[in-house]
Amino acid sequence: MSIKLGLNAKLYRNAATYETPTWNEMTNVKDLTLNLESGEADVTTRGNNGWRATVATLKDGSIEFEMVWDTEDTGFTAIKTAWFGGTPIEFAVLDGGITEAGTQGLRATFSITKFSRNEPLEEALTVSVTAKPTYAEHAPEWMTVSGS
Repeated sequence: MSIKLGLNAKLYRNAATYETPTWNEMTNVKDLTLNLESGEADVTTRGNNGWRATVATLKDGSIEFEMVWDTEDTGFTAIKTAWFGGTPIEFAVLDGGITEAGTQGLRATFSITKFSRNEPLEEALTVSVTAKPTYAEHAPEWMTVSGS
């Protein structure tokens, strides 16, 4: 049995092109959730013997995470710039290092849809971020790092 710990998962931002990516690890990320789900279509028929039948339709995904509000962090600045500019940003949400064979996760071009600053009285300022796949030349893909 092989388990993965959340502390070993990684979020990467592509600072170059899709074809020749330069992956920068986003080390200022706290808890992250990768949401993957599908829409549904009802395909119930009388032949289902009284059972409802459903098929999955369009896939949907998002990532939600928190970062410390650090204006000197390049990843933070890239996300803030993408939100204010309405520009896409490419991420790889992986269960390990991007150079480790077998590492896998979602690679997609995202739109930042939430960039909310949290100001708790006794904690550091943080920002809550939500990103969703956006219109792009390349569709989202599940990537697996191959061995070299």
